[in-house]
Amino acid sequence: MCVCMVYCSCMCGIAGILKVHTLGEGLGMPHGQSIPESLLNVLDDSIRHRGPDGAGRFRDRAVRTDGRVVDVAMVHRRLSIIDLADGHQPMVHDGLALRRDLTYGLGDELIDASRAAPDKPIVSVVFNGCVYNHRALRNELEQRGARFGTDHSDTEVLIHGWRREGGGGMAGHLDGMFGFALWDRESARLTLGRDIAGEKPLWFWESADKDLCCFSSTPAGVFGVVKKLGVDVRASGAGRWLVMGFDGCSPWAEMKALTPGTVRAVLEPETEPVRYWQRAAVEQHASGVDLDEIESLIRAAVVSRLDADVPLGCFLSGGIDSGLIASIARQELGTLQTFTVAMPAPGFDESALAQRTAKALGTIHQTISCEPAPAEDLVALIHTLGTPLGDSSLLATNWVSKACKAHVGVALSGDGGDELFAGYRRYQACRWMNHTMARAAGLLPTGLISQQKAGSRATTLARLIGAMQGNGYTDLLAIFPSQLAQRMMPEADYGMQRCVPEDPRQVDFDSYLPEDLLLKVDTASMACALEVRSPFLERGLIDTMFGLGIEAAMPGGQPKGFLRQIAQRHLPPEVIDSPKRGFAIPIGQWFRDDYGSMRQLLHDHLESADPFPGLTAAGVEIDLREVQKLLAQHEAAEVRSVNPWKGKDHSQRLYALLVLSIWAKWMTQL
Repeated sequence: MCVCMVYCSCMCGIAGILKVHTLGEGLGMPHGQSIPESLLNVLDDSIRHRGPDGAGRFRDRAVRTDGRVVDVAMVHRRLSIIDLADGHQPMVHDGLALRRDLTYGLGDELIDASRAAPDKPIVSVVFNGCVYNHRALRNELEQRGARFGTDHSDTEVLIHGWRREGGGGMAGHLDGMFGFALWDRESARLTLGRDIAGEKPLWFWESADKDLCCFSSTPAGVFGVVKKLGVDVRASGAGRWLVMGFDGCSPWAEMKALTPGTVRAVLEPETEPVRYWQRAAVEQHASGVDLDEIESLIRAAVVSRLDADVPLGCFLSGGIDSGLIASIARQELGTLQTFTVAMPAPGFDESALAQRTAKALGTIHQTISCEPAPAEDLVALIHTLGTPLGDSSLLATNWVSKACKAHVGVALSGDGGDELFAGYRRYQACRWMNHTMARAAGLLPTGLISQQKAGSRATTLARLIGAMQGNGYTDLLAIFPSQLAQRMMPEADYGMQRCVPEDPRQVDFDSYLPEDLLLKVDTASMACALEVRSPFLERGLIDTMFGLGIEAAMPGGQPKGFLRQIAQRHLPPEVIDSPKRGFAIPIGQWFRDDYGSMRQLLHDHLESADPFPGLTAAGVEIDLREVQKLLAQHEAAEVRSVNPWKGKDHSQRLYALLVLSIWAKWMTQL
């Protein structure tokens, strides 16, 4: 195992509360009364798993130009990666030096920075993630007069960058994955920021009166605080969530995820997020695509994410994304550990292919047997996250993360490869939708097509025809396409519109990637305190690939055709030609044969007297007769029959309903 130097402070959990008092109130109120420690304890408990190595809190008070008193309290949980002496958070700077004495720990005497260090231009930050280009930024800031107090903490770059350029200017220089909250006493302003792809989550809620804001790395903490405050939490966004299986607003629309690539000042008169990054416009490349140039960008992205003073490994499926990253990492490091999960179903198990890839690359490979209790693990993950997530590969990602954590502290993943290099089959379908023949095919009744097996050509064709009759690409991406959603929720306003984009990668990058895939990886890995890095989401590579356009990304209409040409230089032919699976699990079969008690869990929830408590009161009425129909059709699809139309596979729909039920019942117990 190669051990190298890392220049990032930690992968962590952050949370906090901002309180704006009514004009004329607040100055005489003790800080602990304004923002009780009990609320901070709720936030701390919700992010404890993300940072088991340390904890810290910060409080301050300032007065706005309009005379209103503003109180802030910030909470941090640390997963130590490096800079153990200097990387403490919340990180506080008084204009001249770092002030660790202005923070305190759980159970310690409360410290109010406004009393302990009055009349200082305090800036304090809590940060979750890693800034990969922080060394270059540090050098630039030092040349402009900044005096750093840490040896190599990337968190401090945010403080000095803020003082020089403010939120948008500072964030615009960062290449990394991050969510941060930065308090500036002089402006009495709290600013939230998130990386351009949404690798690190950051959730927030603002009261209707705009006098209170709560933010956290996990929705669970925000829910805990608002419930403790007596706020009526209604699942007002559950309709849209159920259609897609993900949503940036969660099923409770009043809580939002900060938009990737933005910074936002909370509880301000102007609270719209400020974009510090825009996706590159498509350029014309008449001379074709330079494979060497793109490969160099991929290599540089991998190298920037290799530094670690803890052992570093790589997730390895049977596909080209993780295989290419593992190949480059192995070449750069000399040795590399790789990990995959063996699934107990031949159609989903890529372990043999991953083993051959590892052998060809010369990595130290481990295959992890799928032996956990999926029902128990699923409930625990949804409770830990605090919002439903309709992606069943959450389980497999968590299992491989647990296995990796026993051997490494950092893992590389291939996330983002499909979005940048057009790896999904639905991208081909989207291009075909506007064809004359496609419009004619859209007149066919989908009921004539057998849909017994998930992922089969017949099921895929039926889905495509249904999408052409409905909301286009939106229905291709949806778990509950529009026609089925209307039967499931006839009264719901789920706000879905027809969409047939020229470049569907843009739709996925803005929604599916941050709201589903990256949230899944963050949830699964941080549940066991493992840091995961995604080289394909390097800023320069993103800009370049979107600038090339989808035609270049998939020459000849072949999904991921361009990336395959690069991968041919690194990987065995059988890996290049293998079908895409990732860390998928046979969830539909588990619902039938009760593997790991999954069938029991499904029926216990969906056949209970009230499967979705609270949704009806929020105006989301799920037709339970349709739910029972889905259960029956899914069971029937397994029964041998001469009738090819007997039953339908509803694997992901039943999974989405199950996690929504788990979440809804968890909410009632808060």
